Amino acid sequence: MLVDMDGTLLDSEKVWDVALDDLAGWLGGRLSRAARVAMIGSNLTRSIGVVHRDLGLNADPATSAAYLLDRAEALFRTDLVWKPGARELLTDVRAAGVPTALVTSTVRRLTDIALDTMGRELFTVSVCGDEVDRPKPEPDPYLRGAQLLGVPAAACVAVEDSPTGIASAEAAGCAVIAVPSETAVHPAAGIWVRDTLVGLTVAELVAFSRTSRAAAGTVEACHRTPDSGP
Repeated sequence: MLVDMDGTLLDSEKVWDVALDDLAGWLGGRLSRAARVAMIGSNLTRSIGVVHRDLGLNADPATSAAYLLDRAEALFRTDLVWKPGARELLTDVRAAGVPTALVTSTVRRLTDIALDTMGRELFTVSVCGDEVDRPKPEPDPYLRGAQLLGVPAAACVAVEDSPTGIASAEAAGCAVIAVPSETAVHPAAGIWVRDTLVGLTVAELVAFSRTSRAAAGTVEACHRTPDSGP
């Protein structure tokens, strides 16, 4: 299983709301709702760019990033809360022996704080936004997570909450379970949209993965030419 963190396992988008609003105020402006929505699921560099454009500033990205990380770190140490059903799902997956990668756009500095809060033993490996060349919505984070687990991405189920993260997981070839948090997600082929992680079982994860792989294989077979081989 490959799973996102902010908004999926942790109700931390609210933490980012506070940190980003504080950054905007420190820069002398006020962040628009549209700009905040555009940053959901994005990495640090892109988010800072969105803030500066939204405020009409030509500010130093490194200075803004440092302020944001310091503010977010303080909040991560005190205000992290599980999303409903998330801890139970991870515990069940761990007990079943299913390898799990945390795949997040958040930088390692903050992810390590979150891992200490959630329990590092619940994850086999983790991939952070500052550890890949191309962050979400590119496929690199999920491809890297699958690689670290030693399995093909196409054999994995990814659990995500944002369109940005879903696009990344889909591009990597994963089957996707979407649990929308701050932005709407529309049903599509290969995506199972749920209101919550509450009640999601390991057996359902396995069944969904098998169904998705079978469907993908059917589509691939339909597009082969008669002499293209197996």
